[in-house]
Amino acid sequence: QVQLVESGGGLVQAGGSLRLSCAASGRTFSSYAMGWFRQAPGKEREFVAAISRSGARLYYAGSVKGRFTISRDNAKNTVYLQMNSLKPEDTAVYYCAATPVVTTATRAYDYWGQGTQVTVSS
Repeated sequence: QVQLVESGGGLVQAGGSLRLSCAASGRTFSSYAMGWFRQAPGKEREFVAAISRSGARLYYAGSVKGRFTISRDNAKNTVYLQMNSLKPEDTAVYYCAATPVVTTATRAYDYWGQGTQVTVSS
């Protein structure tokens, strides 16, 4: 079992930045690839970014590429999502998730956090 807790969400103006954190506990953090997903009201949960177990491979959704950066610190059992140049359409609940092998497929992730709200005002 892996327990995941997100933090860092909030209200920000368009063009601003936020950094989300996801702290993991339980089984060895470095054994899991990590992903960030988001879900806006009335929409399905969608992939945002993923990082391999070592951090060597990174994947991004087209809508966030060049604006968001995923990273991890295995010594701190934490994965981050740096979000720059935020847009109103980035407004959503953001979730981190863990899976054995890095993938962009939502259904492949076994463990999920409770989510953190990000609201971008225009």
